[in-house]
Amino acid sequence: MSLVMTAHAAEGWNEIVAALPGAHLLQTNEWAQVKQSLGWSSQRFVWQEGEQVRAAVLLLRRALPLGLGMLYAPRGPLLDWGDVALRNRVLDDLQALAHQQRALFLKLDAEVWLGRGICEDEEGGGLSEGVAVRAELERRNWRFSAEQIQFRNTVLLDLRGDEQTWLARMKQKARYNLRLAQRKGVTVRLGGESDFGLLYRLYAQTSVRDGFVIRPEAYYRQVWALFMAREMALPLIAEVDGQAVAAVWLFWFAGRAWYLYGMSAAEHRDKMPNYLLQWEAMRLARERGCMTYDLWGAPDVFDESDSMWGVFRFKEGLGGTVWRGLGAWDYVANPVFYSVWTRLLPRVLDWMRRRGKARTRQEVGA
Repeated sequence: MSLVMTAHAAEGWNEIVAALPGAHLLQTNEWAQVKQSLGWSSQRFVWQEGEQVRAAVLLLRRALPLGLGMLYAPRGPLLDWGDVALRNRVLDDLQALAHQQRALFLKLDAEVWLGRGICEDEEGGGLSEGVAVRAELERRNWRFSAEQIQFRNTVLLDLRGDEQTWLARMKQKARYNLRLAQRKGVTVRLGGESDFGLLYRLYAQTSVRDGFVIRPEAYYRQVWALFMAREMALPLIAEVDGQAVAAVWLFWFAGRAWYLYGMSAAEHRDKMPNYLLQWEAMRLARERGCMTYDLWGAPDVFDESDSMWGVFRFKEGLGGTVWRGLGAWDYVANPVFYSVWTRLLPRVLDWMRRRGKARTRQEVGA
């Protein structure tokens, strides 16, 4: 195969990404710009056969002491993973690059699906392409990562068909709660930059109530402002009698939408505002030309023991289908330092989470 791997500039990058299989928001220039503020630099590479781009990857690099670094391809690389020769060439080149750039490891978490639907056995409902890719990574001594940065599994909503088709896909309880919200006077409006403070306060309250960690307000303001300015995101805010009670952020790119952030107040939860919010998000996604809506995350274990079980049941009720992914894998280019890193990382992350939770509790006065 006469494939050539070359570096690519930021100009025209999003157009390349949008045309490839698995095009993803986290492979865009905008996401690279967000991560730059957190200390990551970005690199872009394409694999071309003549004039045709067959594969591409946005790589983030974090500098470490002693001239070392770590590389991460968020939801990349992008290619036809079923093309064996192509994927082998891409993996060969990425492994060589990890050594050239003195990386401890290179992490990828491309959207390669192992199966569809909920199965007691992980192999159940298996997709041959995903199983083959996993076997290839294992043969190459890649390691399933202890640090899964993105969700391994997710729930996808099909936005094809009319709204009656959407309603028919929903579970009966979800349809009831949607109509309840409409009857109880919940309304939904589009938000703007003037709502950022309100949205962060709602998000902070939600994180304290549900026990997850969020970043400082400045980070979200940057993300929201950047993607809104590029016409790739909008917030939807649910209100009861003029009071904001819940909100979601809808992002879109290349015919697909994502639900990245959701937030709610403790008041008026009995009026089921989140069902009407997601309904309006589905409608907005369709207006933006999206045929798929990614509800961003599903449990690793599909039973009540998983902390995501409650929110998963909500997503499933909207008519979504579970897709089980390959997850993040690490190519270890420096085994000695990687071993040290993996021993220290859990302690560092635990300290950062405790610090982050304490900061957020202080912000909301909890």
